[in-house]
Amino acid sequence: MPFTETAFPGVLIFEPRVFNDDRGYFFESYNENTFSVGGVTMKFIQDNQARSSYGVIRGLHFQHPPYAQTKLIRALSGVILDVVVDIRKGSSMYGKVFSIELSAENKKQLLVPKGFAHGYSVLSETAEILYKCDAFYNKESEGGLLYNDPKLGIDWQIPTDKAIVADKDFIHPGIDNCVSKFIF
Repeated sequence: MPFTETAFPGVLIFEPRVFNDDRGYFFESYNENTFSVGGVTMKFIQDNQARSSYGVIRGLHFQHPPYAQTKLIRALSGVILDVVVDIRKGSSMYGKVFSIELSAENKKQLLVPKGFAHGYSVLSETAEILYKCDAFYNKESEGGLLYNDPKLGIDWQIPTDKAIVADKDFIHPGIDNCVSKFIF
């Protein structure tokens, strides 16, 4: 199977089968049948694409139920450090961090289920990411965690003086004050 389980229930790494030849490469970045056989059966209804420069840190974001989203993230160009934090009350992994490097070169994708805060940092000069969502964006349901919460101890692999962070990402609470409606 092209899926690798992580220590976080529901968080999966997808590595597509890539066909290379003298013209370049081809792969299926998403195939409903392949994902269904792997136990991933949600219906994706929205695609989002973002381009960022080196040092940008986006996150940690989530949407509260009933607008919570499962996301399938991949890098179209460049390299990102993709980061998730389990915010499902009752989970043995609550407050724990998982990170993985996603790049245009390695073609890995990360499936992030509902109940996780998500963010990423851009490690290359620029990066473009694409992520599929199984629910529409809803501004009123936005939530977040402080990206640099010392309790989480996330190494974004960006020097502090090079980090580019949106104002809104400085005002989220730390994990100890996280308002989560997710139950494991």
